[in-house]
Amino acid sequence: MPRASEIHNETAKAWNARDFNQLRNMMHPEYTYTGSDGKEVDGGPEGGLAIAKMFASAFPDGVLEVKRVFTQGDTAIAEMVGRGTQRGTFLGVPPTNRRVEVAICNVIELRDGKVYREREYMDMLSIMNQLGVAATAQKTKTA
Repeated sequence: MPRASEIHNETAKAWNARDFNQLRNMMHPEYTYTGSDGKEVDGGPEGGLAIAKMFASAFPDGVLEVKRVFTQGDTAIAEMVGRGTQRGTFLGVPPTNRRVEVAICNVIELRDGKVYREREYMDMLSIMNQLGVAATAQKTKTA
């Protein structure tokens, strides 16, 4: 049975290759995905694939670089860097053609040798700042 660190590296390779069939094959039938907002995405493997495809569509040249993977049993935590140019709509933001780089922490838990649970953490405000669309706080004078 593959180790959690190997599965983590293989999922990044599959996403970089846009091999969504391979990604789907690596997901457990009861797969769950929780994003940076803390909300679990509905739809099992298809819900997770929709997130992967959304990022791939928004950043067609996007790549994930796995820096380090830490494992404990069937759990792996990966430190990654995501890079890409926004050429498609991203969370309602039309293409800006700006390049983005963001640190990502991705946690997977395996069941039966497949990704059962995935939690992903990244600084969405940093992404929006790099895209030039984040509102900045106005400085106000206090009386």
